[in-house]
Amino acid sequence: MKKIAIIGRPNVGKSSLFNRLVKKRDAITSEQAGTTRDVKRRHVTIINKEALLLDTGGLDKGCELFDKIKEMSLKAAYQADIILYMVNGKGIPEDEDKKLFYELQTLGKDVALVVNKIDNDKMKEKLWDFYEFGTDAIFGISVAHNRHTVELLDWIASKIPDSDIIKEDAEEVEDAEDEIAVIREDLSDEDFFENIEDQDEEDDGFTYWDEDEMDGIIDDENSIFAQNDKIKEFNEEDVNHIKISIIGRTNVGKSSLLNALLGEERSVVSSVAGTTIDPIDESIDYKGKQLTFVDTAGLRRRGKIIGIEKFALMRTTEMLDNSNMALVVLDASEPFLDLDEKIAGLVDSNRLACIIVLNKWDISKRDEHDKIIQSVRDRFKFLAYAPIITLSAKSHQRVDKLNDMILEINKNYSQRITTSQLNAVMDKAMRRHQLPSMHGQVIRIYYATQYETRPPKIAIVMNKPNGLHFTYRRYLTNKLREAFNFTGTPLLFKAKKRGEK
Repeated sequence: MKKIAIIGRPNVGKSSLFNRLVKKRDAITSEQAGTTRDVKRRHVTIINKEALLLDTGGLDKGCELFDKIKEMSLKAAYQADIILYMVNGKGIPEDEDKKLFYELQTLGKDVALVVNKIDNDKMKEKLWDFYEFGTDAIFGISVAHNRHTVELLDWIASKIPDSDIIKEDAEEVEDAEDEIAVIREDLSDEDFFENIEDQDEEDDGFTYWDEDEMDGIIDDENSIFAQNDKIKEFNEEDVNHIKISIIGRTNVGKSSLLNALLGEERSVVSSVAGTTIDPIDESIDYKGKQLTFVDTAGLRRRGKIIGIEKFALMRTTEMLDNSNMALVVLDASEPFLDLDEKIAGLVDSNRLACIIVLNKWDISKRDEHDKIIQSVRDRFKFLAYAPIITLSAKSHQRVDKLNDMILEINKNYSQRITTSQLNAVMDKAMRRHQLPSMHGQVIRIYYATQYETRPPKIAIVMNKPNGLHFTYRRYLTNKLREAFNFTGTPLLFKAKKRGEK
């Protein structure tokens, strides 16, 4: 499969073109230079041919962060088969752009010069200035207004071999005009940001930043069923694909951990807090399983969220919603903060399997191991089921043990306990500790059955579902955890009457 890299200086419209080609708002775009920092990869269909599209960070220099972004972007270009070098048509040709463009041409790859922001016919005259680059593969387009992109798509498709055509039946192959018509249905970037800015400041999906939001999260176990889960037939999901989000506050080492897990520099790492903006996902095969890791933006307190970070945080919640497991990364070299607890609360609210990762263990007070572990358990009681691993993403110390732990927890997260096994444990638990009555009324549990996995959900069929007190629910949870291996996974109950759905 051919790789297509979109590269260029900051703020020339690389991510906007990326979004056009993948036909959705995938990469975050803004007028702020340096919005894209990591290389974002997505499969895309150009006319009727499949390719891998790479969105890269701006080729700028100055500070440590931008130097690393430039290094990662050029590395992606060198590995690509087709390079789209984008420039801003509203300005004049830059000597640095010409130098980089000539360098890329020497690689023997298909290189096109894409002059963006040619928004109207009058602007076409500006295009002549860019013939200084000495290439015939020059395209003057406007991504925001979707002007003159047909020729660019045709050129790209001509560089992709026919072996990558994804539809063999000629009657089903859409022509180029139909393809562009679909793209034109998208909103412009300006409309997109206007829509987001019109949203209520508090209605952005981040309810965990209020000071009192986490109070009672452990005791209020009835909230587990607030969404009124319905009993349904057991449906085994694809347990061979595990989607894992790496979350934590800024500068705890999430990107370093992703790079260590992949064994390559996939995500930009720097001392600048908030380096990662767009969630970056990458998959590896490990012992017959596909592990997809997502490096998410570092989370801050609500009052410190500024600019594009708001959109980054919205993407983080989307990633968590689509994940099976979370790695909650904590900085073991510093005291834990209230913000760490609130971030971990996102795992609880999404009912994810979980591993608590104590990173930077090489520079922590390792002689206080027991004290640090106890501090985690005291602060994160609502994640009592989550195992703890100490490691150093920077030195790769103990990182190799994490993949095996992920497989074990996924097995627990995906397991199904038979009805007979469940009820044997339930009967023993009820004989040992009788179910308390409610206002003098006898409460009876008839039987229990598991109706869903990932996470395991158990229906308790009883005469008066409201009579199942949360303390007894917790008691049953503990007994089931003693009997079965539910390490790393939440265990959810639903009390219901006979015949109730």
